Amino acid sequence: MDEDAGFHLDLERYWIELRDLKFWVAGIVIVGLLAGLTLTLLSTPLFRANARIEVSQITDNVTDLNPLEGESRVSELQYLNTQYELLESRFIVERVVQSGNLMRDEEFVEAFGLEDVDDLSRQELQDLLLDNVTISPITQSSLVDIGFSSPSPRVSSNVANLWAKEFIAANYEKRFGANIEARDYLRAQIDELREKLSVSEKELVGYANANEILVIESVTKGEGSETAAQTLVGSDLAALNTALAQAVADRIAAQAALVSGAFSSDDPRSQLRSALLSGEAELASLRRTLGPEHPQYLEKQREVASLRSSLSGEAQSTLRGAMLREKELRAQLDQAKARFLGQQDQSIQYGILKREVDTNRALYEALLQRYKELEAAGAGQNNIKLIDTAFVPDKPYAPSLVRNMLVALVAALVLSAALVYLRVVLSQTLRDPQDVQRRLGMPVLGLIPASKSENVVDDIEASASEIGEAYKSVRTNLTLLTPQGAPKALMITSTVPGEGKSLSAAALAISFSKLGKKTLLIDADLRNSRLKSTLKAFDYEGGGLAALLTNPATPLASQVYRQGDYDFDLIPIGHNPPNPVELLASSRFRELIEEARANYDQVLIDSAPMLSLADAIEVAQAVDGVIYAIESDQVKIRVIETSLDRLRRAGAQVYGALVTKVDKHGAAYGYGYGYGYGYGYGYGSKQSGGTD
Repeated sequence: MDEDAGFHLDLERYWIELRDLKFWVAGIVIVGLLAGLTLTLLSTPLFRANARIEVSQITDNVTDLNPLEGESRVSELQYLNTQYELLESRFIVERVVQSGNLMRDEEFVEAFGLEDVDDLSRQELQDLLLDNVTISPITQSSLVDIGFSSPSPRVSSNVANLWAKEFIAANYEKRFGANIEARDYLRAQIDELREKLSVSEKELVGYANANEILVIESVTKGEGSETAAQTLVGSDLAALNTALAQAVADRIAAQAALVSGAFSSDDPRSQLRSALLSGEAELASLRRTLGPEHPQYLEKQREVASLRSSLSGEAQSTLRGAMLREKELRAQLDQAKARFLGQQDQSIQYGILKREVDTNRALYEALLQRYKELEAAGAGQNNIKLIDTAFVPDKPYAPSLVRNMLVALVAALVLSAALVYLRVVLSQTLRDPQDVQRRLGMPVLGLIPASKSENVVDDIEASASEIGEAYKSVRTNLTLLTPQGAPKALMITSTVPGEGKSLSAAALAISFSKLGKKTLLIDADLRNSRLKSTLKAFDYEGGGLAALLTNPATPLASQVYRQGDYDFDLIPIGHNPPNPVELLASSRFRELIEEARANYDQVLIDSAPMLSLADAIEVAQAVDGVIYAIESDQVKIRVIETSLDRLRRAGAQVYGALVTKVDKHGAAYGYGYGYGYGYGYGYGSKQSGGTD
């Protein structure tokens, strides 16, 4: 048989077992559905709220400023899986518990029925939250749904939103935690420096006011120390010194002009000098032309004298003014010098206070600049964003009657399938006649239907009976075993009593005799014969087979009996000998078989069952072959295999098996006949209508 056929028959067997267990399966399905319905009705309604977030891969910083910690480079799939695991971590759960103060939230405690929340450990509360949260990534996207279920719709919504909020905050702190800590530290330092700068500036201004130090300009030397030139007194001193130098220069220029009479082009006296020179030239010309006495000459002479007098007066006046201004400036300069020298000691202390102010200001500005840089580096860079907040659900998602009924139905079907599977696997009996070939390695000579008739032999004799037709089929199969026809001497045995071997032996004897063959049936079950009860109409008195074996002088023909209703001869067992194995192993038994061969066309021996006895083995060595009777779905296949192995190791030729008492199970495999009789007794028992 090919593998596909065997597989098909295996499936067929499962189907047959399922039909056989249909009431069990129906009961399991009904109980499962009732359990699903009961569970649905008794379950507390649960509400689920979902918050949706977007988990984007970390991108480059858009600013030129870098955070204190660099970003790690991982694949997108690895990064997303990490975030999914973090969403269900106890770290996030603890943040949710603390942020929402859930252990003191009356609505949360009431929703989950936490009677004594003080005795509830942190781990137990975390486990409660983890059992009710669901993280559902949206396929082919970076979106994730955070769902939370509870008996309260408000609690479900609040916790789902809180979960998303804390995860986003935790991610931000993880990415920019160093920046945040640095900014907090810098903020504290900036506040402290701002206070110190304010104090130092107040001290500087107070000192300057107390000592009348006015700073006009900020000129530094070296590392920024202030000099006297930076004060108002210094500024006045410098201005007076410059003005004095200019006054000295003006005086010298006035003296030179007075001596030489030369003036600069922008000097107002240069016009007088030009007019004087022009008048002197005209006077000389009039003297040559008109003479010294001429009135016009005299008039011009008076004009020239007036110009010369005016020019000399102007020069004297300018020189006196320059000398006076020089003197006054020199006096003021001396006074300024005195004041400046008086502020020298005060300038030193002022410079010290000024340097402290400048140092504090420089530190303050540097820290403030770094603070702004860190703020710019971390601002708006969180790669996880809240897309949809969780709304308060208006109806529960569980329990679902349809889902629970489907689950209950599937569970019931799985349990039913397991029951059928275990029934098939754990069943060690021969239920499928094909197992004879598949597992026992021998052909099926015939399938004998079960019958409940009071006289089975009469049914066999009936020409139209199904059981009779079955044995005719067996007879035909036996004639095809060898080219010469059926083996002449055949033994019929079985594994245990009650499998129908004695009935089969009688039925085959009847069938062969109807063919006109001279048939002899020998009852070799010396321990507990069933043939006498099977052939109820048969009656005899004599020694039988036991007498033939114990007394070699007894002729075979003397123990052969014929009942008028049947056309075959029979050698009954006679009495039950105390040593059946020794008798069957004797040469006398073989001699009897050989004598029967010579006188009969067909010799059939009804042997004892195999059990743990050696009777059948001894008989098998004296015959041509063995026909093995197996009751359908009765004896474990392992026991049958053991019995067959004993026969084969003894050298017996096992031609095949008769599968007897095939009932509705056999019919399911296509081998039934519609009748039924169920006999199967313990070895040695006798019941009305029963045969071995």
